[in-house]
Amino acid sequence: MKASLLCGIVLNALLASAACPFMEADDAGLRRRDEKKVEGDDGFFDQFVVDDSDVYTTTDFGTPVDDRNSLKAGIRGGTLLEDFVLRTKITRFDHERIPERAVHARGAAAHGYFESYADWSNVTAASFLGKAGKKTPIFLRFSTVAGSRGSADTARDVHGFSLRFYTDQGNYDIVGNNIPVFFIQDAIQFPDLIHAVKPRPDNEIPQAATAHDSAWDFFSTNPSTMHTLMWALSGHGIPRSFRHMDGFGVHTFRFVTDEGKSKLIKWHFKTQQGLASVTWPEAQALAGKNADYHRQDLFDAIDGGHFPKWEVGVQIMEEEDVLRFGFDLLDPTKIVPVELVPIIPIGKLVLNKNTLNYFAETEQSMFCPGHVVRGIDFSDDPLLQGRLFSYVDTQLNRNMGSPNFEQIPINRPHVAVHNNNRDGAGQQMIHSNLSPYSENTLNSGSPYAANMTHGNGFFTAPARKVVDAQYIREKSPTFLDFWSQPRLFWNSLLPAEKQMVVNAARFELSNVKSKNVQKNALVQFNRISNELATRIAKALGLEAPKPDSRYYHNNKTSDVATFGNPLPNIATLNVGILCTTSSMESLTQAQEIAAAFKAKGANPSIIGESLVDVVTTTYSGADAVLFDGIIVTDKTKKLLKASSTLYPIGRPAQIVRDAYNYGKPVGAVGEGRTFFKQTDIDESMKGVYTASSWDSSFTSKFEQGLMTFKFLDRFPIDQ
Repeated sequence: MKASLLCGIVLNALLASAACPFMEADDAGLRRRDEKKVEGDDGFFDQFVVDDSDVYTTTDFGTPVDDRNSLKAGIRGGTLLEDFVLRTKITRFDHERIPERAVHARGAAAHGYFESYADWSNVTAASFLGKAGKKTPIFLRFSTVAGSRGSADTARDVHGFSLRFYTDQGNYDIVGNNIPVFFIQDAIQFPDLIHAVKPRPDNEIPQAATAHDSAWDFFSTNPSTMHTLMWALSGHGIPRSFRHMDGFGVHTFRFVTDEGKSKLIKWHFKTQQGLASVTWPEAQALAGKNADYHRQDLFDAIDGGHFPKWEVGVQIMEEEDVLRFGFDLLDPTKIVPVELVPIIPIGKLVLNKNTLNYFAETEQSMFCPGHVVRGIDFSDDPLLQGRLFSYVDTQLNRNMGSPNFEQIPINRPHVAVHNNNRDGAGQQMIHSNLSPYSENTLNSGSPYAANMTHGNGFFTAPARKVVDAQYIREKSPTFLDFWSQPRLFWNSLLPAEKQMVVNAARFELSNVKSKNVQKNALVQFNRISNELATRIAKALGLEAPKPDSRYYHNNKTSDVATFGNPLPNIATLNVGILCTTSSMESLTQAQEIAAAFKAKGANPSIIGESLVDVVTTTYSGADAVLFDGIIVTDKTKKLLKASSTLYPIGRPAQIVRDAYNYGKPVGAVGEGRTFFKQTDIDESMKGVYTASSWDSSFTSKFEQGLMTFKFLDRFPIDQ
């Protein structure tokens, strides 16, 4: 009896400590990634990487221990308070989290490099722009604004585009967005804006959304929001991926030469993957099917060697041009149309390395607009001026009150740091200077003051002057035109894109309960376009407002639409290939089609009833929103007739119909054309491809459809 009990205990212990019998040692999805040197990587972060391969567990203070079991008084006795291994392990776990960002909490990031196209020292002393071909390591974080860390990637929102250059003169941060303007003109309104768009204080609803009363109450009573709102209601608010959106510095900054000559500039980052966005029904479905859609897309693209690229450009203006264009360059709610000031390409960004640890790198990255280098300077934009304070303050909060957040590896400059800042929680440096003050003689005056003429230091542009004026708490009269540029944006959209803006506004305002807020919003939209306001009012059951021609014009600009230009290639686009596991001919054809698109850089997925043979995705796990195009193979007619317990009723046909409704290219070979008849898809429509048998010409035609990306003629437009 005792022997058998003992044997049982021993057996259970062995089983408990054994490796999972189903775990393959070479499972690629679970192995630690082998990091290779990539272009532009200076190796700075290598010193902080911890390799836990083939080692014993230790405490944080280095003692080898067993942390699998607690120390107890007997095999079934109480746990002992002296168990420092237990205490430290649980204490460390309890303190793993830091406060999430108040805004831009949901994000993803990657490493890469910036390469300058030329020597730009004629306009700026910034060293990273001082030589053709010079490469500078970068870190780029994308994000949404309103949602929490756990919100969905595809929420309609402005998207953050925060870029850090690890230059040889210190870190330079451009904390921008994928939309070139912002909601407010003065930083003092930022708490009001965020309080308005965040969920209700009583029930924390809705998450990551502005379709509620307080958001639109703020928008409709603060007309400065309308320009950014128009961009967000368009495709820019729901991009296909982080890779398929542009970036902007938003504010006006300065380039300053070594001689002190300065010019006003605006930053632009043009995606080389092509601009692309999803539709609102797609975005909603994606939030449920894959809430991590954007971060997974970014990670997988880089992991697969498809490195995202952006061309970096600037609009350069003279100091005296600040009021030249009919608006104030210090107003962050205004763009400078490219017809007035063209964008000059000055370099490129390439993301070629994923993070090794999300928390250590992405979550702990702490950007600040005040991180500048020699050759860059600020403007008097009142929103920017407030951000220069706020970002440092918020990083102090996120780093649990310690000012040493700059010493965290992802935030450290890749150059030596010398100053008289001392101590603070988590201090990493061992300072040897016994005279940490200025001026001093005991350390020979070091560290010395670096400025325009000594030490290659940062300096303020001499063109910035104090104006003889009274202290005043008012908005500048040059900031009071709130509607001309939103109308410029509206005029510049394609009819289908205008419909998307209308539909988005209808959705948002239909979720607003207050009729007064709805009416106030219509007043603001009517100052942009009576047509826009009338179309929105119809869905709300409200009386259409009369035109207000004081604000109307017919001007247009370019570079604002998300549709109309084909993508440069189909690399990384997802192609769903529908087949049936009951037909070897269908499976073989699916494999051939997949190989053809794989060769072109696309990501084909073979969809079948179960994961057998070459099938990579099941119908139960597939959905049209997960793919950029759908192809149905031959010998699949039976999928339309038979019901199955392996997937929801009608799922194969639903995938095809939904893809068509979302404006995606759809194709069918042989019997697969039956799917089009079953789902009432007109084969004569653009973006619908058929063939009696599969060949290379079918692949080429479908490739063109993928590059078109969205076939806008499928979307109904108000008459």
